[in-house]
Amino acid sequence: MKKGLLISLLLVSVGILAQEKSGSLAVSARNIPFDQNWLFVKDSMPNAEQQGFNDSKWRKLDLPHDWSIEDLPNQTPDSIIGPFHKGSPGWTYTGFTVGGTGWYRKKFITLKEEQSKQVTIHFDGVYMNSDVWLNGHHLGDHPNGYTPFYYDLTPYLKVAGQENVLAVRVRNEGRNSRWYSGSGIYRHVWLTVKDVVHIAPWGIFITTPDVSANSATVKIKASIGNKQASGNVVHLVTTILSPQGKIVGRSRQIITLDGNATKICEQSIAVNNPALWSIETPHLYKTITEIRKGAQTIDRVETPFGIRSIKIDAVNGLTINGKKVLLKGGCVHHDNGPLGAMAIDRAEERKVEILKKNGFNAIRCSHNPPSTQFLNVCDRLGMLVIDEAFDMWTKAKRPDDYHQYFKDWWKQDIDAILLRDRNHPSIIFWSIGNEIPERVDSIGLAIRKMLKQRVREIDPTRMVTEAIHRTPAWDKKTPAAFEDLDVAGYNYAIERYEPDHQKFSDRVLMGTESYPMEALENWSLAEKHPYLLGDFVWTAIDYLGEASIGNSSINSKKDFNPNLGWPWFNGYSGDIDLIGNKKAPSYYRDVVWRNKPIAMAVHAPIPDGMVENVSRWGWPDESQSWTWPGCEEQSLQVRIFSRASIVRLLLNGKIIAEQKIADSSITAVFQLPYQPGTLKAVNIVNGKEADAVKFKTAGAAKRIRLIADRTNIHASRNDLSYVMVEITDEKGQVVPDDEIPIQFSISGAGEIAGVGNASPTDMASFKQPKRKTVNGKCLAIVRPTGNIGMITLKATAYGLRPAQIVIHTR
Repeated sequence: MKKGLLISLLLVSVGILAQEKSGSLAVSARNIPFDQNWLFVKDSMPNAEQQGFNDSKWRKLDLPHDWSIEDLPNQTPDSIIGPFHKGSPGWTYTGFTVGGTGWYRKKFITLKEEQSKQVTIHFDGVYMNSDVWLNGHHLGDHPNGYTPFYYDLTPYLKVAGQENVLAVRVRNEGRNSRWYSGSGIYRHVWLTVKDVVHIAPWGIFITTPDVSANSATVKIKASIGNKQASGNVVHLVTTILSPQGKIVGRSRQIITLDGNATKICEQSIAVNNPALWSIETPHLYKTITEIRKGAQTIDRVETPFGIRSIKIDAVNGLTINGKKVLLKGGCVHHDNGPLGAMAIDRAEERKVEILKKNGFNAIRCSHNPPSTQFLNVCDRLGMLVIDEAFDMWTKAKRPDDYHQYFKDWWKQDIDAILLRDRNHPSIIFWSIGNEIPERVDSIGLAIRKMLKQRVREIDPTRMVTEAIHRTPAWDKKTPAAFEDLDVAGYNYAIERYEPDHQKFSDRVLMGTESYPMEALENWSLAEKHPYLLGDFVWTAIDYLGEASIGNSSINSKKDFNPNLGWPWFNGYSGDIDLIGNKKAPSYYRDVVWRNKPIAMAVHAPIPDGMVENVSRWGWPDESQSWTWPGCEEQSLQVRIFSRASIVRLLLNGKIIAEQKIADSSITAVFQLPYQPGTLKAVNIVNGKEADAVKFKTAGAAKRIRLIADRTNIHASRNDLSYVMVEITDEKGQVVPDDEIPIQFSISGAGEIAGVGNASPTDMASFKQPKRKTVNGKCLAIVRPTGNIGMITLKATAYGLRPAQIVIHTR
């Protein structure tokens, strides 16, 4: 061994021993949030990338930001309302919102300690066609609006103490999306400042190949980069912390690096009596990966992960840690309702909390990879995830969509998705496509093989799926497509499950999209057949765009299919509405999934001579209410959903009727004249009343009630308080039938980030401090300004007692 190398090895060993003896694992901050104090203008102006460009009149804002959710100028009741424009190129697809071109600029000083470092900037998602410049130097372009990307700033940074200008142009132009995409830098941005010898971006890969209740093997692959021209010798130390923060394993090795090269190092650590990650117990461990040189830690990365085993086959279905799991799934688009596409941390967290609370255990990210924060929450709360890459390959669904870029960008985008996301225990499938037009032709078959091979190269531990919808000559064309998938995704093809299993007994499949009104049929098959892993309804939660696909409408004839354009802006197909409350199908699904023993719904009156037409993605116009003023003595339809064999309906304590529910159903249908009072549905078990649900008629609207999901929040711009507004009667019962305009005012250390209600057609501003109630409710979203203190939100309405609520930031 050469003398110089021997000395280096000795210094590394001495340094690591000294640091372990002191117990030090600390190192200076590596990832620096870069969301605050940007300048923005929505304009396609030239030369805005130049450092000396005059941006003094641009708007100051913090990221994440979505300009498509903001009010458009020149408001007119006929064509422009809030963010909605009748002439939107996206039309109903994007919910009549508008894209365009926007510019962002941020100025920052190079610090002295950064002068000798490697500095990169990371974007978690920019919609779409972004170009980035530093000090006038073009760093690159990125067409995909959903995949993460980064650039090396080091060559173009000014010397310490001088100002840098980062400029980003975003072009959301033409007809490029089938749903609301949002526009701009709508996810987080951060700087990474690291040593010339460092862990590469997304350079840690953790797997748990052997898992039992007594022990687990944790394998860590670390990609170590050396930007120096000369070789280097460092010590790689990996420490595993338990969910309680205790050290449960450590590995160390000496690494010899070539100049200007990257090396992949592998370590294996045994963990005794592991706390296993599952839906019910989402225990998270953490690896701390350090590069040490002598006594100094020169780079450090923390990576949360879960210890769990997953097996899937046609005989046993899906098992996690040996326990069978049926997927109670929902498809979810990436927007956050009144916030648009803004991926604020609390918004992403609340969305998963709501779905978990309402029975979902799995989410299909349709049809693009989600934010990092969304996946972090799924890890922490125990929500399974299908991480989906593409809605199209080489053939267009919209004229200006990603098909234009797929050929040149698919590999970079697939790599970015998998490298960023592969350590999340919540992810159980990679989906390589959704309803691809060329899914069964020779081009599609070749692309599928190519995509799967690349996925396998990066992550061989998870299964690959694809959502394939009905196709002509299904029996003849789909076998070749499904053959290249580990799990077959069926969109709206429930009638194919059993016949296909007869022909392909080893095929494992799942319903990757299904109609809401087929919930019982899908779930019954999943309970019956182990080769069917479960079902993902379209959709779990209402979203912007694809306007009116979940409509129900009253018309003069059956099967009348009107063009429901303006003013529809919401898909309206969700179990959960746009502001986070349960809709009628969610109550039905509670009984389908056996989470609740009984539920009830009352249908809105249908005028004489008219009929209801319900979209395949929709639901009848039902609600959980017995408040129907003006409908006295009019016959209303009441449906009871139950797993009991007999149900009873009572009005004001009097038995109206009793019905036996057919074995293949969970629904009993009643007709009765409306009378105010208490409507009660009861399960009859062994001749006795058991579980029950009841609705009471509300009185006149008297007051406003404000209910915050949390009244103590962080002062961070990444936190939010969701304040639900309820109109109540004198007894505190919600009055569902009045639509009342609410005026908000706010003071203290916060601002109103958005307002909204459940209506799919109430086109109004999401940003102005006013909103009318729908079903007796609306929502105000409060965002801290960044200061510790109090926020006071007040709500007023004509003729009602006002309300206020205080939110504390810490």
